[in-house]
Amino acid sequence: MRRVRLILAYDGTAYRGFQVQPNGPTIQSAVEEALSRLLCEKVRVGAAGRTDAGVHAREQVVDFSDSGKRPLETIRKGGNALLPQDIRILSAEEAPPGFDVRRDAREKEYRYFLHLSPVASPFFTRYAWHIEKPLDLDALREGLSHAAGEHDFASFRGQGCTAKTTVRTIFRAELSGEMPPLHFIRIAGNGFLRHMVRNIVGTLVDIGKGKMPPGRMRELLELRDRALAGPNAPPQGLFLWKVTYRIKETA
Repeated sequence: MRRVRLILAYDGTAYRGFQVQPNGPTIQSAVEEALSRLLCEKVRVGAAGRTDAGVHAREQVVDFSDSGKRPLETIRKGGNALLPQDIRILSAEEAPPGFDVRRDAREKEYRYFLHLSPVASPFFTRYAWHIEKPLDLDALREGLSHAAGEHDFASFRGQGCTAKTTVRTIFRAELSGEMPPLHFIRIAGNGFLRHMVRNIVGTLVDIGKGKMPPGRMRELLELRDRALAGPNAPPQGLFLWKVTYRIKETA
């Protein structure tokens, strides 16, 4: 059996998330159906991160096993011919022996886009959270700085999270300007809890609106109480941006 690794990009607007669900289309079900048809064998894929409904991915990494009868380039081209246009296979390669798409991930980077403007843009509405009133970006940036490092992120744990521990390490937490009024929050770490990034962003936006001081972010990490943090930011602004691995990128 051959182990294959794919890099996917997708617009999550029309999907119930990555993982197969009984009540609607998902990225996983679409990819598995296309690959099974192409390879004439049943395919089951694993993913580096299980993005939620409406969340996008610039570089999602998935892996699966097959009999190795089709060339990798055929998987890329043929898979894209069978997939809907809002899901693309960017690359296909043979994975190293023992590769595990989740366990071997060293770092995952998410970016959350904010559109700060009095009027919503038809070009950003599917890919950014539109915020009409101005935000104090310096306060937001200060609040964000408290998220870096190893912390217990229980205050930002989403309902239904089944993680055994809520301690995670954030390597980078930054606010950047893409092309104002479009900004993005970059958060990279060794792992994330369910809705963790969106709950952090919702809290930061409250800080930017002056509803709480920047130091409240540090307090929330210590209090470990989700009910005290800000709202869950809407899904359309969130992208799984990149996944980095601790092993060689080629077989």
